[in-house]
Amino acid sequence: MKPLGEIISLPKIADPRGNLTVCEQCKDIPFEVKRIYWTYDVPGGGKRGGHAHKAIHEFLVATSGSFSVTLDNGKEKKTYLLNHPWEGLLIYPGVWRTLEDFSSGAVCMVMAEEYYDEDDYIRNYKTYKKMVK
Repeated sequence: MKPLGEIISLPKIADPRGNLTVCEQCKDIPFEVKRIYWTYDVPGGGKRGGHAHKAIHEFLVATSGSFSVTLDNGKEKKTYLLNHPWEGLLIYPGVWRTLEDFSSGAVCMVMAEEYYDEDDYIRNYKTYKKMVK
């Protein structure tokens, strides 16, 4: 069974003036980054995600605040708490994701290995469950 996801620790450079974290494509994360986007101002009780990608990897980082990510491959589910800006969650292709429990001021930055392509999305959970059987 393929893994749901993986927490990856990124280099954290401590400095009394403020810390710095670096993420290099194909070194710290296993793909070339072609798209970066972020979500913020998620209302209390709100959810994001609610889809799977057919072919692309994504890497999620809580650059501010915290939120939970539940990954689901149709047989098992696992929830990760993202709350450190020096750690991220690598999500493999074919894994359903739901983001929730956003703290006030939370920012979720996503690095994706491909440009936006609506055809890569699976947005209906029933359809997803049929595909992964």
